[in-house]
Amino acid sequence: MQGTVAARRALMASGLASFVLLGLAQAIFGPALPVYQQHFGLDTAQAGWLISSFWVGCFSGVVGMFLAAGKAGPRPGLAASVIGAAVMGLAPWWPLVLLGGLVFGAGYGSLAAVFNPRILSAYGSRGGAMMSLLNAIFSFGAIAAPLVFLALGSEPRPTFLVFAAFGAVIWLASGSVSRDAVGAATERTGYRLHWPMLIFGVVAIGMEAALVSLGPTALIRAGVAAGEASQLLSIFYVSYLVARLVLVFVADRIPAFSVYVASMAFTVICALGALFISPAWFFPPMGISASLFFHGFFVTATRKMGSDARVPPVIIGSGLIGAIILPLLCAQLIGLMGDRGFFWLILFWASAVTLASAAALPRMNR
Repeated sequence: MQGTVAARRALMASGLASFVLLGLAQAIFGPALPVYQQHFGLDTAQAGWLISSFWVGCFSGVVGMFLAAGKAGPRPGLAASVIGAAVMGLAPWWPLVLLGGLVFGAGYGSLAAVFNPRILSAYGSRGGAMMSLLNAIFSFGAIAAPLVFLALGSEPRPTFLVFAAFGAVIWLASGSVSRDAVGAATERTGYRLHWPMLIFGVVAIGMEAALVSLGPTALIRAGVAAGEASQLLSIFYVSYLVARLVLVFVADRIPAFSVYVASMAFTVICALGALFISPAWFFPPMGISASLFFHGFFVTATRKMGSDARVPPVIIGSGLIGAIILPLLCAQLIGLMGDRGFFWLILFWASAVTLASAAALPRMNR
C-alpha cells in the first residue's frame, strides 16, 4: 500500500464526500428533465441535450486529467462542480442551463479520474474492494438526489444551489489532498490500448447514463406519475447501493469481467420484465446492473492496459463517449417509438453486449 495511514484516510475521506456529490449530480437529471421541459417549453429530444452537455463536460474534465498525467488533485474538479451547479441554479435561460451542465460535468469527470485510480493504487491488494466502497458511497448521493428534489418542491434551481453549497464545503475540507498525494501516479511508461474492452465500456457506461437520466422520463411515458417516477429512481439507487456494498466484500474474489457479463445478462432480464410485465417493477432492479458496469469495465481495462498515469483517463474517457452518445440517441428515438420504446432500446443493446461479452469471457479474464 502506498503512503501513510493518515494520508490514505485523508484521501478516502475526501473521495467519499466527493462521490456523494457525484451521486447527487448523476441522479438529479432524471427527475429534473421533465420539469425543464415544462419550464422552457421543450420536447424530450431538446431537453436531452442537457444530458449530453453534462457528459461532454465530463469528457472534457477527463481530458484535462489525461493532460495532467496524474498531477492534479481534487480541488479543480470540486471548483468546477460548484460553479456549474451554481450556474444551473441561477440560470434564467436554457442556453445558460446547458452551459452550467457542461461545467458541472467537467467537475464530475475530473473527480472520477482523480479518485478511482488513486484509491485503486493507494490500497494495494485491497484496491478493488476500496474502490467498490468509494463507488458504493456514490449511491447515497444518488438515492438522496430525487428526495432532495421532491423536498424542494420539485424545482431544479434550489436543488442545484444546495449542491453548489455542499461542493463548496468539500472544497474547503480537501486542502490536504494535494496533487502529489498518496495514490497519485505520474509515470509515463506507455500504455497498451485494449480496444475490445474500451468498446465494452462505451456501451456499458452509455447504458448506465441512459438509465439514470432518461429512466424517469421513460416511466412517465409508460403511464407512471411524475412523483412516483422520482421515487422509483431512488429505489433504483437503493438497488445500486446494495449491489455495490456486496461488491466490496467479493470484488477481490470474482474476476471483474465476469461481473460485467453477469450485470449485462441481468439487464436483459429486467428489460424483458419492464416490457412485458411492468416498468415500475422492473426499472428499480436495473440499479443492480448499473452499479456493476463500471467495476467490471474499469478494473478489467486497468489490468489489460497497464499502470501508465494516462491509462485511467483514457478508460474513463472512453466510457464517457457512450454516456454522451447513448442518452442523446435514446432521447431522439423514444419520441418515435411506443410508450415502452426506451426499454426496447435497452433490451437490444444489453442482449447484443451479453452475447459478445460472454464470447470474450475466457480471454478477458486471463
